[in-house]
Amino acid sequence: MSSRRAMLRESLMATLLAKNATVLVTMDEARRELTDAGLFIRDGFIEQVGASASLPQSADTVLDLSGHIVLPGLINCHHHLDQTLTRNLPAAQNTNLFRWLGAHYGVWAARTPDASRTATLVGCAELVLSGCTTVFDHAYLFQNGCRVDDQIAAAREIGIRFAISRGSMSLGQSKGGLPPDNCVEDEDAILRDSERVIAQYHDARPGAMLQIVLAPCSPFSVSAALMRQSAHLARQHGVRLHTHLCETIDEERYTLQQFGARPVAYMEELGWLRDDVWFAHAVHVNDAEVFQLARHGAGMCHCPSSNMRLASGIAPIRKYRDAGVKVGLGVDGSASNDNSNLMESLRHALLINRLTYDAASVTHLDSYRWACEGSARCLGRDDIGKIALGKQADLAFYTLDELRFSGAHDPLAALVLCGAHAADRVMIKGEWRVEHGQPVGIDVAKLRQDHGAAAKAFLGAM
Repeated sequence: MSSRRAMLRESLMATLLAKNATVLVTMDEARRELTDAGLFIRDGFIEQVGASASLPQSADTVLDLSGHIVLPGLINCHHHLDQTLTRNLPAAQNTNLFRWLGAHYGVWAARTPDASRTATLVGCAELVLSGCTTVFDHAYLFQNGCRVDDQIAAAREIGIRFAISRGSMSLGQSKGGLPPDNCVEDEDAILRDSERVIAQYHDARPGAMLQIVLAPCSPFSVSAALMRQSAHLARQHGVRLHTHLCETIDEERYTLQQFGARPVAYMEELGWLRDDVWFAHAVHVNDAEVFQLARHGAGMCHCPSSNMRLASGIAPIRKYRDAGVKVGLGVDGSASNDNSNLMESLRHALLINRLTYDAASVTHLDSYRWACEGSARCLGRDDIGKIALGKQADLAFYTLDELRFSGAHDPLAALVLCGAHAADRVMIKGEWRVEHGQPVGIDVAKLRQDHGAAAKAFLGAM
């Protein structure tokens, strides 16, 4: 009887056959580029991948992918979604990181739960339109009743796969930190809320749509005690750890003056060099530190657009790659980018690293790998980031029917080198989140109106 029930349940699962793709790139271990290819999906999982002729010829839904390029859904492993409210502030347009932060801290502290929700909706909508199916949001400033719950509710409205940090800042200016005292929280309150958020929201199962990360903001905004306690709490509950590191020379000067150590050495003292940690930026490191990160299994998120915008420097990505460091890709905040387009960041990653190295050493396939498999590894996921049997049906479908692609000879390279901005379709866990270039279930015109009003009110309150 039980086997009959199992067969009945299987027969009732939704199936989708997508066939005739111009190119399908698996980004699995073989990194195959298949032509005239497709997938068979059942209940949000990839069941078959291969030539269209080799797939089942019927399903609940059949989709002709002629003219499409199919990629694993892109994964953004570092963002600050609230920053969509403060794009290109005049006081911060032409400054480096510390002055840029000084111009923003007070503004961000004034945000409300409603403004946070609207900002997250906009950032997630932008990301999914670019072909991103998973986003990590590094949220760390909570005033005026704002909580992680605000971002979680908004991400669910978009339907994007979401990792969110219960981040923190506890080291105000009166204690030698960079942020104003009215932007930081009590450390006991931070730890209590971290436990609440993990217990309420974290899903450790394969295919999880929501996971929690503990992410103290940076060495110059969080005490050593909170860094250690956050790491202990995270490991007690099996969640990952994240922070900014080695983004600028100013940070290096700060840790040397305050702690007598370079940033990577300081992280090691705090117990933060482990395989459950990934860092954002990791620009200013020497060769020994690259191998130190690799030896401990730590990862890094490359944020090329933000690093160029703030003149922070260029991360030594090829050295990380050659040493075996996990490398992911992130757009970073929309006040230092100033958008949430992950496909654009693939292009920037390719170009800035060719400037550092050479044209043969970094290819468009490297950019795809960082944004797919690499970001998944940083997040501790092996169920996303590739098109393979049993993986989640998180997929991005692009066409080359814009003028910018006219004359392109290599479809897969064209998306990066010609500067693709938007996907035609995006699927997350087997469900459509973008169709014909539009987010499903989202009134874009109303969202723009609400977001614009929130941004104006946000600044008007200052």
